[in-house]
Amino acid sequence: MAEHITKTPHVLLFPFPTQGHINPIFQFGKRLLSKGVKTTLVTTIYINSTLPHNTTTNMEAISDGFDEGGISSADSSESYVETFKEVGSKSLTNLIKKFQSEGNTIDAIIYDSFIIWALDVAMEFGIKGASFFTQACAVNIIYYHVHKGIITLPLDAPVSVLGLPQFECLETPSFVHNYGSYPGWSELMFNQFANIDQARWVLTNTFYQLEEEVIEWMRKMWKLKVIGPTIPSMYLDKQLENDKDYGFSLFKPNHIECMNWLNDKPENSVVYVSFGSLAQLGPDQMKEIAWGLTDSNVNFLWVVRAAEQGKLPKNFVDEKIPRKGLVVTWCIQLDVLAHESVGCFVTHCGFNSTLEAISLGVPVIGIPQWTDQPTNAKLLDEFWGVGVRVRADENGIARRENLVSCVKKIMEDEEGVVARKNAEKWKELAKGAVDKGGSSYNDIDEFVFELMHNA
Repeated sequence: MAEHITKTPHVLLFPFPTQGHINPIFQFGKRLLSKGVKTTLVTTIYINSTLPHNTTTNMEAISDGFDEGGISSADSSESYVETFKEVGSKSLTNLIKKFQSEGNTIDAIIYDSFIIWALDVAMEFGIKGASFFTQACAVNIIYYHVHKGIITLPLDAPVSVLGLPQFECLETPSFVHNYGSYPGWSELMFNQFANIDQARWVLTNTFYQLEEEVIEWMRKMWKLKVIGPTIPSMYLDKQLENDKDYGFSLFKPNHIECMNWLNDKPENSVVYVSFGSLAQLGPDQMKEIAWGLTDSNVNFLWVVRAAEQGKLPKNFVDEKIPRKGLVVTWCIQLDVLAHESVGCFVTHCGFNSTLEAISLGVPVIGIPQWTDQPTNAKLLDEFWGVGVRVRADENGIARRENLVSCVKKIMEDEEGVVARKNAEKWKELAKGAVDKGGSSYNDIDEFVFELMHNA
């Protein structure tokens, strides 16, 4: 290693403006900060207005063209993607010029892999770029093969890549198996690789042991750093003092109510249910989950966002569940998953929730909805062995009787014992990856070294 470090490097952290994309890159920024790197989190004006401005992370805002309402105020996904690129690239350019006028050097931009134009802006200023992938490597590689034309759409056969298990059509990401759906978002997914060869680094929020074969392949293609799981340190290696949460939430959690309720329940007796910050279930699916939970006769904690509560069966909260269940609008998910009373996690299988379940050793029941979730559910079930999937019917609805069966498998049967044992194994491997000397710890150290020495 070189003996002389001339300056403290400064990086911009530029996530895609949704909570599931901000959390991982923000957590990675905390790791960098602990190793002597100056960080500035760049979000949109709308998102920035919702965030607490803490003393350890510098924050800046740029415009995405939807300053009053963010993504949800756009007419369509295509409209948002196009406007964000047009307005955001100009706004990011102006931000960099502002830093330069202040004599504040930027050494690298760590940008969400969805925002490929950020690399184009960085290169105009001679700034290095690091593409940050928030989804599983297995999912990214499927998208890569679509981008390269190796997987052709629409699909007419199962997909098999790089020694991974064969994915039936409906087990691939929804943008792959439901060709033409959400064209704006599909464009983001497939085009993540359009200029990736020009990025100085590729960062991915996973850990080596979880996706070894795909990671080895990616290392041959790009300068890959595997830096996950990006879970607050106090749940893993405990190296970052007081790093107990992600630092912000777009929703107000019912924390005290959740914890008091869980404290009264026996160990491993609660089924925790959450479909993340974006999923919008139809009324039929909400009804099937509601009655599936009550028919399972288990304790359950169900997160139903305020905007979704109108889809619950009439009087469900007041009349049907007082003894066995609790429905809240939001919770601090890490605290819930870490609670000894929680026995399994019914999840949409978003990758953040997937990593949280694995990192905290909680078995899962997957009810995937769209995007990468069907693929993550397949991996959780058949590849990592930490849970089961509720199979949907021909209308795409996960029926109550199938949910009841899956709850029984995980909470009562031998299948659940095996899933819990596997989950505990992955928990230890996740902790080891970010702990001193672990695979992710070492990759982060290498990344910081290269930043400091302009490598």
